[in-house]
Amino acid sequence: MGEYSLGDALRKFLNQSHLKGSIQALQIEEVWEKIMGKTVARYTDKISIHGHTLYINTAIAPLRQELLYQKDAIRQRVNEALGEAVIKEVVIK
Repeated sequence: MGEYSLGDALRKFLNQSHLKGSIQALQIEEVWEKIMGKTVARYTDKISIHGHTLYINTAIAPLRQELLYQKDAIRQRVNEALGEAVIKEVVIK
């Protein structure tokens, strides 16, 4: 049986479990203000990940429209913050 560091063992466990998306969603929520700015963070209601899709909810119509234009930039910023290319699509609701 091979030896693993604690970090490697946790990464392996998360990759094989269904918890990875939930943990990544929490990571994104923690850095959302840094990624998108205070105003966007304040008016964003909910952020979630299902599969490789990031869902962003906001009740503010002008912000929703602006986020629709920035979908590719959001995807790139979030993937950069996570350290891997997890998000392939961004859905604004």
